[in-house]
Amino acid sequence: MTQTPASADPVHWKVVIDANDPHAQAGFWAAALRYEVEDNSALIERLLGFGALPEEATVEFRGRRAFRDLIAVRHPEDPFEEESGTGLGRRLLFQRVPEAKTVKNRLHLDLHPGEGRRDEEVARLEGLGASVLRRVEEQGGEWVVMADPEGNEFCVQ
Repeated sequence: MTQTPASADPVHWKVVIDANDPHAQAGFWAAALRYEVEDNSALIERLLGFGALPEEATVEFRGRRAFRDLIAVRHPEDPFEEESGTGLGRRLLFQRVPEAKTVKNRLHLDLHPGEGRRDEEVARLEGLGASVLRRVEEQGGEWVVMADPEGNEFCVQ
């Protein structure tokens, strides 16, 4: 039996990516997507002041306090909570995990830089630390499969 939701509003979501170094991944993907790294420092300072967060759960990142084990990037035009710095729109959240990536992604991002800009974008992404895994030319189109600095695959259309 299907229940009717109380509201027909879309569900808010974010993509969560496991990482060995979430801050390095956030830096890479913020630059790759031209997103902004979220600034949660005001929230962190409040939590520290209340004793709700231990000091060792934080690090300094880009001159401000950040959570040690997670950090997000958000689209610069999307809304965000002023008090926490948390984005309310398009976001990628990087969370620290102990194990390294070992198999192909089950989910990946496709980047669309615009008509005729693929090679320029691939070169820019390589400059940020990505690597080209292979170039694909099929009947349905052409794209470049790349890996971010931790080996997560993504495509540039």
